[in-house]
Amino acid sequence: MKLKPFALGLSLGIVWGSILFITTWLSFFTGYGKLFLEALAVSLYPGYTISPIGSIIGFLYGFIDLLILGTIVGWVYNKIAKE
Repeated sequence: MKLKPFALGLSLGIVWGSILFITTWLSFFTGYGKLFLEALAVSLYPGYTISPIGSIIGFLYGFIDLLILGTIVGWVYNKIAKE
């Protein structure tokens, strides 16, 4: 089976960006996931904060991060699984 690396990266980027976006809003209003966001996202993504603007920044960082990683993983998979 051959993967489409960019499609994999795009879908993973959308999912991870959306998770950061939604979790940021939940944390902003309820405190849910605050420890996760502070430990992971704040330390990885400069400029990200648990705020409405931070949710957009987090979405963009998460999207770009997994877009690149997913594309690389799909490309490596195709190289390894070559028939």
